[in-house]
Amino acid sequence: MKKYHVTGMSCAACQARVEKAVSAVDGVESCAVSLLTNSMGVEGTAQDKDIIDAVVKAGYGASLFRDSSDSFSEEESILMDTETPALKKRLILSIIFLVILMYYSMGHMMFGWPVLIPILENHMALAIFEMIIALIVMYINRKFFTSGFRSLFAGAPNMDTLVALGSAASFGYSLVAMFKSMDLYFESAAMIPTLITVGKLLEAISKGRTTDALKSLMKMSPKTALIETPDGETEVPAKDIRIGDIFILKAGSIVPVDGEVIEGNSAINEAMLSGESIPVDKAEGSVVSAGTQNVNGYLRCRATHVGEDTTLAGIIRIMSDAAATKAPLARIADKVSAVFVPTVIAFSILTFIGWMIAGRDVGFSIARAISVLVISCPCALGLATPVAIMVANGVGAKNGILYKTAESLETAGRIGAVVLDKTGTITKGEPGVTDVLPEEGVTEEELLSFAYSLEKLSEHPLAKAVVEYVDGLHNATNNIKESHNITGFETHPGAGVSGTDAETGENLKGGNPAFISASSETVDKLSAEGKTPLLFMSGDRFLGIIAVSDQIKSDSPRAIKELKDMDIYTIMLTGDNKVTAEAVAKKVGVDKVIAGVMPDDKERVIKDMKEQYGRVAMVGDGINDAPALISSDAGFAIGSGTDVAVDAADIVLMKDSLEDVAAAVRLSKKTIRNIHENLFWAFFYNALCIPLAMGLYGIAMKPMYGAAAMALSSFFVCMNALRLNRAKLYLNETDRAYLKENKPESDSEDIIIEEIKQETGSENNNIKGDNNMNKTIIVEGMMCEHCEATVQKALLAIDGVSSAKASHKEGTVTLELDNEVSDDILKTAVEDKDYKVIEIR
Repeated sequence: MKKYHVTGMSCAACQARVEKAVSAVDGVESCAVSLLTNSMGVEGTAQDKDIIDAVVKAGYGASLFRDSSDSFSEEESILMDTETPALKKRLILSIIFLVILMYYSMGHMMFGWPVLIPILENHMALAIFEMIIALIVMYINRKFFTSGFRSLFAGAPNMDTLVALGSAASFGYSLVAMFKSMDLYFESAAMIPTLITVGKLLEAISKGRTTDALKSLMKMSPKTALIETPDGETEVPAKDIRIGDIFILKAGSIVPVDGEVIEGNSAINEAMLSGESIPVDKAEGSVVSAGTQNVNGYLRCRATHVGEDTTLAGIIRIMSDAAATKAPLARIADKVSAVFVPTVIAFSILTFIGWMIAGRDVGFSIARAISVLVISCPCALGLATPVAIMVANGVGAKNGILYKTAESLETAGRIGAVVLDKTGTITKGEPGVTDVLPEEGVTEEELLSFAYSLEKLSEHPLAKAVVEYVDGLHNATNNIKESHNITGFETHPGAGVSGTDAETGENLKGGNPAFISASSETVDKLSAEGKTPLLFMSGDRFLGIIAVSDQIKSDSPRAIKELKDMDIYTIMLTGDNKVTAEAVAKKVGVDKVIAGVMPDDKERVIKDMKEQYGRVAMVGDGINDAPALISSDAGFAIGSGTDVAVDAADIVLMKDSLEDVAAAVRLSKKTIRNIHENLFWAFFYNALCIPLAMGLYGIAMKPMYGAAAMALSSFFVCMNALRLNRAKLYLNETDRAYLKENKPESDSEDIIIEEIKQETGSENNNIKGDNNMNKTIIVEGMMCEHCEATVQKALLAIDGVSSAKASHKEGTVTLELDNEVSDDILKTAVEDKDYKVIEIR
């Protein structure tokens, strides 16, 4: 996807016009314009010149983001809030002249305040004075008029057009009235652009806050770095560092590029990458990432990734690209925005004609028409989705959760099932010692001593697990680690290792039961638990067993429980054998296990799951997970996984924790809810206020009040989106205990949140996410999983049903709806498949 910077947009209508113009260019496959960041993402084969020309012909400006090491500096400069200072200056000047105008137009005329300039005691002179002041205010805010009328004449009116028409109509009517009735509206002509500027200023401030996370990330990378040269340590621009250069990190230094530690010991604060506040110890061979901070100590590092290839640059690119894409929910606003402004202009004209036909005078009729123009707010529609998406992306990034697109952010909150890879996802992906079982008469230290002496000479992963276990023991002593000098060491592939104790001359052996020629109930039990038993002998004496297995991550059972609490079906998908898979599944509590699946078959399993559970997410970390990640509705890549998996995924989890999957879903649900609130407000505001401005409620609204209402509407949408910064993504033990004991039958998030707020006084406002509209259908006749799949497929075919989860054991189907669906439609869909609907709740 290529990114462009677009200038001159002021509302959703501008955004829609740019998208329409660029989409019409040959070779453009898709185009998404962000009003929030003034950016545009384009996919296809079209030439840059053709795309930019299309934007210019539409009445706006465009430039291509440079693909260089300075591109993020360019984007940072584009995201700098230059709009707020300009608007502040405009507003201050406007208010100064507006106060003077209001003093004479209202203070003197209505309240008899003294005339400070004698010549203004003449009514005509006073009218001319008011006209001049109004013209000055209009000139200060001339941007509304130049943009508005240019767009109008181009056949694509925007919000500025409404402001310009409203203000110009007030001024024009007052100009004519000067020579007739002296029924002047000069104060409205000046008040309208001033109040809209207030709204624009508030909007700019709140919009600036929504991009704070992205801007703060861009500022993380230092401008300079200390590198080693033949002449000693030299400070150079960070962008000049090349792969292989040696750079120095002193206490407090910011890491300039990704690198590998070649000398020294220290701790690095990686909170900006992972959200974890505890510094991570670094030693020779450790990896350091650009933007992180060296807390203490001295490190020499070799640059491994520079410029746009660093981890920090990748995060910035993901967040920036997400801002340039659109969530499916935005399509509603797009369709309305495309016709909104012309419709408002039409309503304004009809309002004027209607009141004239009704017998009202020109002044009353034109005031109603102007009110219609200035009270409508297309900006609220245009900002409803992108501000929420941008804030949510920032919140996610602070917690190590990266959504690549706006669509992935929305989809994560609508999944009905999540498929989890086992190795490296649920488990650590590396073997570890789980049991040390010495034979009777043998001490644990003695068994470990023999095992360590043998296994330290082997390169096998299971041997390394034993060595690391002994190395990590708090009571490890030289007696354990160095009591046996092994000679004649041999490796027996697929079986074990052997050698001779140099002091006793006894043959030492360690390996699987077949190699040792031993079997027992203990061995069988360990194997049934998914563990690999390593047996050890010294001569003819059996020493004992050390069991090794791929260890489950400490947070995996908790994370899976949280997903299930959100009514998400959990499936573990692995190529491992069934015994091992079921042993792991039992410990972590997944709903279903699919074992012995080859990499090529994982994609097929995902497609099958979609038919049963609707939208399906896949969580993986390896190359073999890439096809499944791509075919799923929402692919989660564990951040420590392979580059292939990360590239194939829709969402990247930087902290390598399954709890982040639950957190990502919670944030997505909260974002969807926030967008729904914003869209509701935008539609409700316009649906309520436009008839009010027309005078249909029997209220004669002044145009300036309409302008004030419009000014606050977009500000409300932005501030509501900023509430996402307070979203709670992770449950603490108190939250989990409360949910376990007090979870209502309806599983309603709102009920849980409200009860917790009332009882604890805390803001647990993101415990579970947003379930939109839920219904439960009681169904008779479902006998098996095939029945469940049939019913689910029938219901998912209905427009408005986003997910369906059937249970033949409970005789229920739980639905999540995007919009209202009548019970009759749901009942017909189920009963057409020869099942009986007993009740719909």
